[in-house]
Amino acid sequence: MKEKYIYHYFGILLLAALAMVSCENRKIPVSSNPEEVIAVPSTVIVEAENFTQSAKPVDMLISDSGNVYIIANSDGWIAVNVNIPLAGRYQTQIRLSSESADGVTCWVEDYYDNKNDRTYNITGDLSIPKPSPAFSTLSKDGSPLNAGLHKMKIHFNNPVTIDWVKFLLIKNHEHSPQTMTQSTAGSRWNVVWSDEFNGDVVDTSKWTYDIGNWGWGNGENQYYTEARTENARIENGNLIIEARRNDMGQEWTSARLTTRGKVSFLYGKIEFRAKVPAYKGNWSAGWTLGDEYVDELSWPNCGEIDILESVGYEMDDETGNGIAHASAHSGAYYFKLGNQPTGVIEVKNMNNEFHTYTVEWTPDEIKAYVDDILYFTYDDTSTDLSWPFSKPQNIILNLAMGGGWGGYYGIEESVDSQKMIIDYVRVSELR
Repeated sequence: MKEKYIYHYFGILLLAALAMVSCENRKIPVSSNPEEVIAVPSTVIVEAENFTQSAKPVDMLISDSGNVYIIANSDGWIAVNVNIPLAGRYQTQIRLSSESADGVTCWVEDYYDNKNDRTYNITGDLSIPKPSPAFSTLSKDGSPLNAGLHKMKIHFNNPVTIDWVKFLLIKNHEHSPQTMTQSTAGSRWNVVWSDEFNGDVVDTSKWTYDIGNWGWGNGENQYYTEARTENARIENGNLIIEARRNDMGQEWTSARLTTRGKVSFLYGKIEFRAKVPAYKGNWSAGWTLGDEYVDELSWPNCGEIDILESVGYEMDDETGNGIAHASAHSGAYYFKLGNQPTGVIEVKNMNNEFHTYTVEWTPDEIKAYVDDILYFTYDDTSTDLSWPFSKPQNIILNLAMGGGWGGYYGIEESVDSQKMIIDYVRVSELR
């Protein structure tokens, strides 16, 4: 690309004036106001020159064709304002180039102005591994974004030239239209909702698929697919969630099923009968997440109850003996504060034998069991921050690969497939 002009940036006023330059082959105009984002119903594009601040001084380049780019000569970030019109899961794209000998890795941070000093990484790493003077468009799927203004940062670890960042809606957010509130007074548990997985296909009247490879807040490696039998299917009366290596052009694929958009639950007994895989790198989970969750800013105030969590590196690969975890996340207690309330219990033969993982959730406490053995109780109802569990939750089943916990010791290289097998999911109330 032939360079026409290069400007060194020290103030936003210069950028605001130059931002009026139109972009070639672009249907969406550049805003002359760096605080404004031009949006269409399902697509938002932010030109790099409309950034509001940067970690270090950057340059602006205007090509012969009139395209405008931001050039960062070192590592750092630029901040942009993004106005998302519809809540949902988005594909995040960044168009950039880098002549750095080591290429460049970048990622997008959402809500950098949040009051809790949290870092919300909504893309995971997006990388060009070697020098690339030509522009490339890097993307990740599934970034959760609520409607409204998002103050974001594009982070990069080496010199880079950035054209734009774009957000394409791929799935609308749906709150659950129905909430089932279970009675907690009585002497006998009675099933009021279940999936016994006795059909031929996953019942989409009960389950929604979460999709994407944005890292899921934990730097996970898998791409969650939608309605793909290689990753989620019914076999012999069981739900099989299978993670597959080097599949669909992805490092790993897997599945994550949720009742969000179908039904949420308030109180009751929730139980899974399941087998979980051995070998380091996997992270199996059966859990609940508050129906108020829309994007990462929602968590942990929306509440989360982990009914079954298992990581492969804690399991003996020969015997299948491992550890089950149960926990309750809230605004007052969660792992990033270092005070997450958690219970652990040793379980024999977790990968070849079915075990039943259960919580009993009442207005006063949450109790967790494995095979009817109580091993965790949470009962801090003192504040809304410590007890968000008076509001509905959705059930989630997933098998992740890698991430901050599951991948702590890496992923077993000899394994190309991992399976989580669920016999049933049941919700009961007392009568």
